[in-house]
Amino acid sequence: MELALRDVSVIICTYTLERWAALCAAIESVYAQSVQAREVIIVVDHNPDLAARLGEQWPEAILVENHDTRGLSGARNTGISLAQGAYLAFLDDDAVAEPNWLEKLTDCCRDPQVLGAGARVTPVWEGRRPSWLPEEFYWIIGCTYRGLPLTQAPVRNLFGGSMCLRREVFSEVGGFRTNIGRIGNQPLGCEETELCIRAQQHWPQKNFLYEPAVRIHHWVPAKRTRWSYFRARCYAEGQSKALVSQQVGVSAGLASEWTYVRKTLPQGVLRGVREAFFARDPMGLARAGAILAGLVITVAGYFRQWLVQKIVHRPNRRKQIALATQQPEG
Repeated sequence: MELALRDVSVIICTYTLERWAALCAAIESVYAQSVQAREVIIVVDHNPDLAARLGEQWPEAILVENHDTRGLSGARNTGISLAQGAYLAFLDDDAVAEPNWLEKLTDCCRDPQVLGAGARVTPVWEGRRPSWLPEEFYWIIGCTYRGLPLTQAPVRNLFGGSMCLRREVFSEVGGFRTNIGRIGNQPLGCEETELCIRAQQHWPQKNFLYEPAVRIHHWVPAKRTRWSYFRARCYAEGQSKALVSQQVGVSAGLASEWTYVRKTLPQGVLRGVREAFFARDPMGLARAGAILAGLVITVAGYFRQWLVQKIVHRPNRRKQIALATQQPEG
C-alpha cells in the first residue's frame, strides 16, 4: 500500500563515521514512517569519507555537504536552504523515530497558531543506566528530563534533535545562529532555544507544542554517562545560555530556567533524600548531590561566559562611543 505523502522535508545532520550504525538506524526509521516525507536530506559536516559512504548506501536521499559554518547550526542551515517542504523536520543522527513520529508532529502543526512541535526523547543506554544521574538532568544526554509537561502543552522551545517547524519560521526570522551550538564533540547547545525564542518574539500570539505521546529513542553511549561528561556538559550549557541571553535578552533567555531552578530542582533534591532514607536507595543521595553540583557548575559556566562577553564587548563599545562623539572636521 502506498503511504500518504506529507509536504515535509526531513533533515538529518551528521559528522562522523563513528556513529555509522546509529545513523543508518535513524535514516531507516524515517523511511519506515506511517506517512511518507516529501524528501529526506542528509547533511554531512565536513567529512568527505562519510559523504561518499552515505551516497553509496542511501542513493534515494538528498545528500549534501555542509557549505555553511562548521558545526550543527551551519549543517542545519545548509539543509534548510535545500528543503522544499512546507514543514521541516529534524532528527538527530543517533536517534530512532517511532513510526508515527512524522505523522503526529505534522498533525500538531496543522493548527495555524502552532509554529512547530516536538516529541519525547527517551534514552537507549549503551550500558547500564547510571543510578547516580537524576532524571532532572537528562537534558545533558539530549533526552526529555523530569519537569517537562506530561501531556501535550505549549513550551518555550523544542528539542533540536526531534522537532518539526513551519517553513515560514526560517523565512521570516532566519536560520540557526552559527555562534551558538555544537561543533563536533564540543558539548555546547541551545541553538534551537535561541531560534524558538526569536520566533515567538516575532509571533507573540503563536507557540510551540511539546507532544510527549510521540517519541524518538536516543542512543546514549557509555562515555556520556560519566561524571566528566556531566561536568563538561553542565558547564557548556551555562555558557550556551549566556550566549542565548545575549541574543534575545536575559528575561526571555532564562524564563524557563527560573522555573526549573525554583521548582524542579528542589523537588528533585527532596526526592533523592526521601528515596535514600525511606526507600533505602543509597544512590538517592548521589542523585540529590548531582542536582546541586550540576546547578553550581551550570551557573559557573553562565557567569564565566557573561564575564567574557563583557570584557570582549567593552572595548568595542568604547570605540563606538568615541566615534559617535567625534566632531566633524571643518
